[in-house]
Amino acid sequence: MSQIIDTKLLLNKYAVVTGCNRGIGRAICQNFLIQGASVIGCSREVDKQLQMEMASFGQNFHNIQLDVQDETSIKEALKAIKDITKEIDILVNNAGIAHGGVFQMTPLADMRRVFEVNVFGAVAVTQAIARLMVRKKSGSIINISSTAAHLPDRGTMTYGASKAALSRITESLAQELGAMGIRANTIAPGVTETDMAKQMDGKAKERLISASALKKIAQPNDIANVALFLASNLSSHMTGQILTVDGGIL
Repeated sequence: MSQIIDTKLLLNKYAVVTGCNRGIGRAICQNFLIQGASVIGCSREVDKQLQMEMASFGQNFHNIQLDVQDETSIKEALKAIKDITKEIDILVNNAGIAHGGVFQMTPLADMRRVFEVNVFGAVAVTQAIARLMVRKKSGSIINISSTAAHLPDRGTMTYGASKAALSRITESLAQELGAMGIRANTIAPGVTETDMAKQMDGKAKERLISASALKKIAQPNDIANVALFLASNLSSHMTGQILTVDGGIL
């Protein structure tokens, strides 16, 4: 948790973070708690160990069950969120799954599953939470995309296409919700030290790291700090943007 400045940028804010139990989502929850937010972390299974860990960063963490592929689960999660608070200031759509496979060897069933989680699940959650933001006439929606959305490496068609769709959806959200005081932005991480990165082909991973100006892999907190910026008033005049965090692939 290095390089976090304890300035309480999110004091009295409520944030919902999907995919909160590991990697980037976990780091975002920790960062937001340190900055004074109350965080509702959503994961496919409630994790008591996670709740205990988060207590060391702040006392206002709630872990609720959410499967973004399941509409019933989304409705139940929304009820649980409303039991905690009627106002949401920040939504981070971080839940996602990876996929590797060349075009001719990719079953459509695999593509549908990836899009169900990475695209349709994010849209369904956002539709539910945005209604709460509209009532307040303010909010920040942050979608976690990927540099795979615009770097067409071999084997990344399905994952990259799903993340490209999410980035494009964010732009529509910014356009349609801006008049209601709601901002929507995208973070596109490059290779980041997470479980998902461990699934990558080793040579492909090293090629991307070598292609970056900084010549190193990102840590989850590098992404979490950008999420903090977008969640806070520091970015109050930013919407519809894609912030690439890849160490400088130029």
